[in-house]
Formats: sequence, C-alpha cells, structure tokens
Amino acid sequence: MILTDIQTYLAEHHQVALIDLENHFHLDANALRGMLQKLIHKGRVKKLEMNQKCGHCNDCAPDCLEFYQWLGKE
Repeated sequence: MILTDIQTYLAEHHQVALIDLENHFHLDANALRGMLQKLIHKGRVKKLEMNQKCGHCNDCAPDCLEFYQWLGKE
C-alpha cells in the first residue's frame, strides 16, 4: 500500500526531494530508498544526479539534495 502511495505522490509532484518524502510519509530515509529502488527497477522512477550544493554554507543534509523523478510509466 505504501508503495502505491509513494507512486501517487511522485506522479502528482513529478520531482521530489527525499526529505519531502520523509516528512510526508513519516518514514526513515533508508526505508524510503528501498521502496524507491523497487520503483526504479520497474522503470517508474528515476533518481536524479544532484552533484552540486548551492555553495553558500555546505551544511545541507544529504536528504535535501537527493531527488527522485516520476517517469510516468504505469
């Protein structure tokens, strides 16, 4: 059920930071990564490569820089 909820959330928002998923679903980042891996394997979601920080403070949490994109495949 939660996997379907994550798919719906991603489909509605198109591109989401891991931290937003954590806050919305009240789940640990590692648990979400496992579920997102299943969606990536099915070709429904893509992990975006965000290699750059803003350059101001370097204090950004890694979860804030980890983004996932809905690919629109059912």
